[in-house]
Amino acid sequence: MQRSFFVKAVWDDEAQVYVSESDIIGLHIEAATVEEFEAVMCDVATDLVIANHISSDQLNSLPLRDLIPTIVWERPNPELAA
Repeated sequence: MQRSFFVKAVWDDEAQVYVSESDIIGLHIEAATVEEFEAVMCDVATDLVIANHISSDQLNSLPLRDLIPTIVWERPNPELAA
């Protein structure tokens, strides 16, 4: 079972928003600010890991400490979005 996931905010100059790059299935974020991006990520990332990366069998058989994912969040360089 994968226990470590990454999320990166990348500035889309054309759309003028931060968009997500991630290996979490189903995580697609677009936000005008890093703060908004981070709030959405914190709200949904763990739920998406549980829903899309952990089977029912694993939920029922593994100890809780083995189910809690590590999410590595890479904040963008603010100079690139200026």
